[in-house]
Amino acid sequence: MNLLKNCIVFIAAILLFASCQYRQKPQPEVYHPPEKKSIIQQDTLKVKSDTIQRDSLCIVAVGDIMLGTSYPDDKTLPPDSAKGSFKNVVKELRNADVTFGNLEGTLLDTGAPANYRLHQLRPPYLFRMPVNFAGVLKDAGFNVLSLANNHIGDFDNAGRLSTMKVLDSLGIKHGGQVSRPAAVFKINGVTYGFCAFAPNGYTLSILDLKNAGRIIRKLKQKCDVLIVSFHGGGEGLAYEHVPDSTEVYINEKRGNVKAFAHAAVDAGADLVFGNGPHVCRGMERYKDRLIAYSLGNFCTYKCVSVAGICGLAPILKVYVNKTGEFLSGRIISAKQDHLTGLEPDPLNKAAIRIKQLTAVDFPASGLNISDEGLVTKLN
Repeated sequence: MNLLKNCIVFIAAILLFASCQYRQKPQPEVYHPPEKKSIIQQDTLKVKSDTIQRDSLCIVAVGDIMLGTSYPDDKTLPPDSAKGSFKNVVKELRNADVTFGNLEGTLLDTGAPANYRLHQLRPPYLFRMPVNFAGVLKDAGFNVLSLANNHIGDFDNAGRLSTMKVLDSLGIKHGGQVSRPAAVFKINGVTYGFCAFAPNGYTLSILDLKNAGRIIRKLKQKCDVLIVSFHGGGEGLAYEHVPDSTEVYINEKRGNVKAFAHAAVDAGADLVFGNGPHVCRGMERYKDRLIAYSLGNFCTYKCVSVAGICGLAPILKVYVNKTGEFLSGRIISAKQDHLTGLEPDPLNKAAIRIKQLTAVDFPASGLNISDEGLVTKLN
């Protein structure tokens, strides 16, 4: 009888031990693998993020900027001293290594316009932004501006000198004037160069391709990535398309912008941004460098028409490597009117229009542009 009891106790002990081992054995397999997998995923993402940041540069480019004018009176100045001009898109502007635009006017508090008597005889378009408006540009993220256009000379040499002095005081780089043709600067260990061209007096000439090439080649020797801007082509609704010829507007030669852009890249330009027509134009990839032929109006308070397609205000975000080769891009569509100002466009009209113009004018553009604005290499 005792032997039977001992056997039962022994068998029960064995079953209990086996049961405990069965329950405990899976626990490390259930707990540890998910933890290890999570750590691996985090490390992979971290390496990928660092690689993108280390190996690519981000340049944002927009078109014409004119924040209001105090001439002939304050009626054409924004009521908030321009402080809210970029509030709806400022995150996109600040999120880049370089943020560029064309400053269509002067930074000057007082002074008579050039050819004052002539302007008294007809309604002028003269742009004199108060000096303190420059702080709005700085706060929005702009660190490079073109001064090569037809409005930088609206208030003669006083306007030019004041504009350059104010931008210099804020550390905003600029170029395009014969007296200050270019800028070289360093950001995060990368040396950038910038210069700009136009068909107007006191600016680097877009019409002299030989001299433009000489300037660009010399500048490229000093930098890793060279940004070139041009102000050229006709103006208005009839000038969306890029001809392969010299454009003439109001009896003024405005340059062969395609020939200029190609010559600029041949000479060493890595990015070419066009402005002047007040409408968007197509883009192309030439020798693995990006050319945007016009980014239209961007932020132009009251005195510039923003009706219809003139109100499209694209923000072009471009990614290049450290030698300036195009990697990818994105057209962020915005729009503006004289009541609501500058704001994002959920219908992506700017991106879609640039896509359409690119397909017509540059069928072998080397780019694929989606309706959402993603720009990738083709071929």
